[in-house]
Amino acid sequence: MTESVPTETPPLTGRIILSDNQYGKAENRIVRIVRDSPRHEIRDLNVSSCLRGDLTAAYLTGDQSKVLPTDTQKQTAYAYAKEVGIDSPEQYALALATHYVADITPVTEARIEVEEYPWVRATVDGTEHDHTWVRGSAEVRTVAVTHTADHTWIVSGIKDLVILKSTGSEFKGFLTDPYTVLEATEDRVMATSLVLQWRMASLDPGTDGWDALYARVRQIAIEQFATVHSLALQQTLHRIGQAVLEELPNVAEVRLSAPNKHHFLYDLTPFGIDNHGEVFNADDRPYGLIQAAVSREDAPPAGPAWVPYRNWLA
Repeated sequence: MTESVPTETPPLTGRIILSDNQYGKAENRIVRIVRDSPRHEIRDLNVSSCLRGDLTAAYLTGDQSKVLPTDTQKQTAYAYAKEVGIDSPEQYALALATHYVADITPVTEARIEVEEYPWVRATVDGTEHDHTWVRGSAEVRTVAVTHTADHTWIVSGIKDLVILKSTGSEFKGFLTDPYTVLEATEDRVMATSLVLQWRMASLDPGTDGWDALYARVRQIAIEQFATVHSLALQQTLHRIGQAVLEELPNVAEVRLSAPNKHHFLYDLTPFGIDNHGEVFNADDRPYGLIQAAVSREDAPPAGPAWVPYRNWLA
């Protein structure tokens, strides 16, 4: 027999403590243009720095003696964009995180979160222009580096990768109850705005570097989405994560989140028009939100790799 839950709980009398804390400078918008040759290069970043460590006094008594100002963190982020450079978001974030732990005594753990926005080089008379770009798609490259004196965790990713296929997707055989009205289908539009993140097993991106690794994971995701005959969005997510791990041994874990961007066949029968899977209503909400984590059994511990800064309360 299941024990019933009491309708009232006794008052809590435990000592009140500061159980956790962190602080930093969120969303520094940094654009770095490299002008070392006639053909310029651009990196467009949104950088957040988060410091953790012996900071209790600042919260309990307002003592700021161990607090590096968030304004200093902003200045450091911009200075490092020039002094260290931005060969990749991972390299840049790792340099910042290492600096805070190595050089700022109260800091025992630093987390740097980076979003990179894509620019596509403009084409003029059939030739790529040396110093003009057009804003790319809505997708955003992401990086989170968490660093302590003893260990470093790197999670790379992509978000807002909007992708759709017009067939090759089913949804049938699902559980039903008295409230189920959804009809089974063997042919539907499947679309999502994919969030895909991968935790590295080491700090080695491979011989081609971080940018190439990012491009390959992105391509694997698109290929799997396109070619897997999907019986469910859940199945597609698992296949994406599995394919990434099968090809890239330096990746330990993949996490995916995918809102189901529903496309409902629009009823044109009132107008005497047949609609054989050609006209749809794109319904933005409510939406199913499907999530999965795919990892290796021998993956190194995740530690604080997935502990966020900006959405810490989520």
